[in-house]
Amino acid sequence: MLTGLSIRNVVLIEALDLEFGAGLTALTGETGAGKSIILDSLGMATGARSDRGLVRAGTDKALCTASFDVPKAGPIRAMLEAHDIDVNDAEDVTLRRSVTKDGRSKAFINDQPVGVKLLSEIGNLLLEVHGQHDGKGLLDPGTHIHLLDLFGGHQALLSACAKTFVARKETQKQVDALIALQAKANEDREFLEHAIGELDRLAPKPGEDAQLAEQRRFLQGAEGALTELTAAEDALGEDGAFEQRLNTALAGIERIRTKFGESESLASKALGNAASALERALLETQEARAAVSEAAQTFDVQPGQLDETEKRLFSLRAAARKYNCDIERLIEARSGFATQLASIDTAVVDLSKAQTAAQKAKAAYDKAANALSNARLKSAKRLDKAVVKELPPLKMERAQFLTYIEETGESALGIDKVRFQVSTNPGTAVGPLDKIASGGEMARFALAIKVALAGKNDAVMVFDEVDQGVGGAVADAVGKRLSLLSNTAQVFVVTHSPQVAARAAHQYLIKKSSTGTTTTTHVTLVADDAREEEIARMLAGETVTQEARAAARQLMAS
Repeated sequence: MLTGLSIRNVVLIEALDLEFGAGLTALTGETGAGKSIILDSLGMATGARSDRGLVRAGTDKALCTASFDVPKAGPIRAMLEAHDIDVNDAEDVTLRRSVTKDGRSKAFINDQPVGVKLLSEIGNLLLEVHGQHDGKGLLDPGTHIHLLDLFGGHQALLSACAKTFVARKETQKQVDALIALQAKANEDREFLEHAIGELDRLAPKPGEDAQLAEQRRFLQGAEGALTELTAAEDALGEDGAFEQRLNTALAGIERIRTKFGESESLASKALGNAASALERALLETQEARAAVSEAAQTFDVQPGQLDETEKRLFSLRAAARKYNCDIERLIEARSGFATQLASIDTAVVDLSKAQTAAQKAKAAYDKAANALSNARLKSAKRLDKAVVKELPPLKMERAQFLTYIEETGESALGIDKVRFQVSTNPGTAVGPLDKIASGGEMARFALAIKVALAGKNDAVMVFDEVDQGVGGAVADAVGKRLSLLSNTAQVFVVTHSPQVAARAAHQYLIKKSSTGTTTTTHVTLVADDAREEEIARMLAGETVTQEARAAARQLMAS
C-alpha cells in the first residue's frame, strides 16, 4: 500500500507531502490543474523514465519520495534482501529519486543508493499505472503472459516449467561443452600423441639437466688439460732418462763416501745429506710421474663424447622450450599430455551419457511446458469471457478482446508468447491492444482485466482518466468496478466524473493558483461537507445548486 508521497520542486509543485489510506482514492480537479504532475512524481519515485523537464523553473533539483507498506513476506522483500537493502518490518519501504536541471539522476531505497534499474524493478512490483500515463502495464506486451498466468493460477505449472528449464539448459550446456571438447580433441590428438612419443623417446631423468651441464663443462676443458698433463709427463722423462741421471749422481756420491769412509766430519755429513736428497728425489720423481699419468688418464675421454653430451643437453632444452616448461618438468608435462589424451578417449562415452541426460531433461521440460501451454489456452478462453463481460457497462459493448497465444522459443516461462488483442470499433480488425486502444480505452480494458483478476494482485493500481468520454450510467459502472477492486487492493483514480469520485473512500482536490509570474499546484484532502460540495461542483459546474448538492449526497450514499 502507498502510504505517502513527498514532492519537491516538480514542475508546478514547490513542496507537497501527502498521506494515503487503504481502498479507493480519487484525484480530482480541473483540466490542467496538475493531476498529471502527481502521476509523474509518483512515476519518478518508482523508477519510471524521468528527465530534467520535471525540475521546477528556478530550482536546481526535483525530488520525489514514495513510501509503501510492504508485506513481510513476498517477492518485494525477497528482492530487497537479495540486493542487501536494509528492511525493517516495522517501517515502510521508501523509494526516492532526484533529477537535477542538468539531467543527472540519483536513486535510493531506504536511504541506500541504488541503480535506477533496480528502483524500476522494485517500483514495477509495487505500482501499476493504467491509462494516459501508462509507462508499462498493458502497453508492455511482456506483461500479458504474467497477467494470464495470474488469472489462471498457473504458479505450480510455472514453477515446474522453470525448474525443468534450468535442468534443460544445464544438461544441454554440458553436451555443447563436450561436443566442443571433442572437436578440439580431434585437433589436439595428433599433437598429444606426437608429444608423448617424443618425450618417451627422450626419456628425461630427474636431475639430468644439472649432470649434463656439469659434464659438458668438464669435457670442454678436458682437451686442454690433457695437453698440459702430457707436457708434464714429457718433462718428467717418461723414458727413465731423468731417473738415470739421478742414479748416476747418487752413484758418484756413494763412491766419494766410500773413499772418505764413515766419519763425523762435516764432509761426511754433507755427502750423507746429498745422498739422502737424491734418494728422495728419485722416489718422488717416480710418484710424480705416476700421479701425472693417472691424472692424464682421467682427462683422456672418448672421441665424440662432448658432442654426444651437448646433443643430449640441447635436445632436453629444446623440448623444454617447445612445451614451455623447465627440463625438470618434462616428466610432468608428459603425464599431463597423457591425461588429456585419456580424457579425449573417454569424451565419447561422456558425450553419450550427457546426451542421454539432455534428452531426458528436454522431455521433462517439454512435458512441463506443454502442460503450462494447455493450461494457458484454457485460461485464455475464460479470461476473454470475463473481460468481455465487463466491457458493455464500460461503454465498450461492441469491443472485442482476445488473448492471442503463439509458440515461441524455450524459456523459463514456457514456449508461449501471449499478447492481448482488441477491436474497439465494429468492422475493424483485431490487433494488438497496445497499438489500437486509446488512452481512455486502454484504462478501461485494464479495469476490465483487473476486475477479472480481483484478489490476485497485491500491487497498488492507478487508473488515469478511465472514465474519459463517458458519463451517467457508464461512469457509475466504472466507479462500482473501481470500488470492487479496492476491496482487495489499494486503487487510485484520476477522474473528472462525480460518479467515480463519489465511490472513493478518499478524495484529493488538485488546484493551481498564480501570483504574479509564479504558478503553483496545490493538493487538498477533501472530507465531510467539503467533499459533498466538491462532488456537487463536479456535477453542476461553476454554480453549485441545491439540486446538485442533493445529487451529490445521493451518489455518495449509493
